[in-house]
Amino acid sequence: MRDVTRDVPAQHRRSFLKYSGALGAAGAVSAPLAACTAGPESTIDTGDGGRGANRTLTAVIGYGNDGTWDPTQTASAFCMAANHHVYEGLLDTDPISRQPYPALATEVPADPTATAWTFALRPGAAFHDGRPVTADDVVFVFDRILDPGTQTLAKGFFEPWLKEVRKVDARTVRLLLRFPFPEGVSRLTLAKIMPKHVFSRPGAWNDAIRGLAVGSGPYRQSAHHPKSNTVFEAFAGYNGPRPPAFRKMNWLTIVDAAPRVARISGTSAGAQIADNIPYADIGQLERGGLTVAGGAGMNNLFLMFNTRHPPFDDVRVRQALRYAIDSDTMVEVALKGHGKPSTSFLDEANPAYRRAGTVYDHDPGRARALLAQAGVSGLRIELLAANVSWIVDCLPTIKASWDAIGVRTTLAPQETTAVFTKLDQRRDYQVVAAASNPNQFGLDADLIMRYNHGPGNLWMRYARWAGHPVARRLFRDMDRATRETDPARKRTLIQEYVDVVAEQGVLYPVVHNELMTAWDPDDLAGMRAQPYPGINVLQAEWA
Repeated sequence: MRDVTRDVPAQHRRSFLKYSGALGAAGAVSAPLAACTAGPESTIDTGDGGRGANRTLTAVIGYGNDGTWDPTQTASAFCMAANHHVYEGLLDTDPISRQPYPALATEVPADPTATAWTFALRPGAAFHDGRPVTADDVVFVFDRILDPGTQTLAKGFFEPWLKEVRKVDARTVRLLLRFPFPEGVSRLTLAKIMPKHVFSRPGAWNDAIRGLAVGSGPYRQSAHHPKSNTVFEAFAGYNGPRPPAFRKMNWLTIVDAAPRVARISGTSAGAQIADNIPYADIGQLERGGLTVAGGAGMNNLFLMFNTRHPPFDDVRVRQALRYAIDSDTMVEVALKGHGKPSTSFLDEANPAYRRAGTVYDHDPGRARALLAQAGVSGLRIELLAANVSWIVDCLPTIKASWDAIGVRTTLAPQETTAVFTKLDQRRDYQVVAAASNPNQFGLDADLIMRYNHGPGNLWMRYARWAGHPVARRLFRDMDRATRETDPARKRTLIQEYVDVVAEQGVLYPVVHNELMTAWDPDDLAGMRAQPYPGINVLQAEWA
């Protein structure tokens, strides 16, 4: 079995690619709870493993399983979805309503506006290796997140408002806040509690990157094959609020749309549920008796400009290229009506949404005028794009729109890994088109904006914008909004800096669209589609 830790770089050198899952491992996981078997890409299948109520739930996920599985780091759709089944936070949130509920803790804070929250741990809670969950495990995870010398994705979600987590006794912890921050209650689901005795050993965080997952949730990871599948089994020792309904689950990673759809329909069907369903296949699947459902949310196609590459350092050029895009046609042709042109960074379903001060309605005349004001003519653009199927469908509209205002456009769709490798290596580029959905972390606007525009955010480094005077003012305004305790005033401050983000157009959505999930209602009951990547079956069961 391969030693998967030997070629992993030190923590301080880890890139955003590992946070997002854009780069992954190619070998099997070196972990006590993971299989040591690897095989060709997308061929390993565990079979159905039983009959009736004991049969295996087979799911098809349209994202890679080879991103980091470290819950403090990951933004990988597959890994985040899996971690919600494997791990627990002190509190977790319902995948649809996003309302918090007690998970490892016994209750939600009675006063979310307090500056200290005390949590007792659930009696009998145990990790998948049988060891009890203790206050030391909770402190261990939060110390990692808040450690000034350790850069994690979760740090940006907690460090601005959470000062410290203290052990009260073996089964009790106390969180000390810098100021009242009610939104923090829901964010606690992003701090998955991990066993200190496993992840404090040398090399264990590197193992987590490669797929090691040991939690206290209803399912334990029993096998992991990067780029193929991950297998989960019901954890017999689980005594929490959302017990496992399936004896075994086999999640297949199939990024290409056609084979993914084939696994849930037709002669090759073998799965009961699949996410990331192409819009063109909805009718066919419904006629075949499947339920296909989705939800409008934060999922979006965004454009990101390299502000160190002239003329994209000029806000007028960025605005011109955005005004040029016929987003209504994009929604109609590429998205088959399952989306809307963006009228804010936030989607219209977000509680904090309002129409931004700058909205990029299709206006080619204005686009030409802005380019003229900037003194730009004969512009040629190579649009570097992630090859996610629905993003590729949208690219011809962008090209046609830019060509129509005299911008010679070359489309360069590539594997997501290739796109982000270029960004991570700080290679020169002009414009990137890719997909994003911060809703997988939560709904609060402060969290969403910090994910993409935080002062230490790697997205801002990729855009080469973090040092710009407007960006520095934006970051100060964001901090001021975070600290604001009056809800109405906080909402106003957030809207003001959302307007700045819209006006600058450095990293900004073109359209928000629906994500579709399909499942067989004869097999699954209680299934709910979520408006962000992945699946959640914690309240589903066999029909």
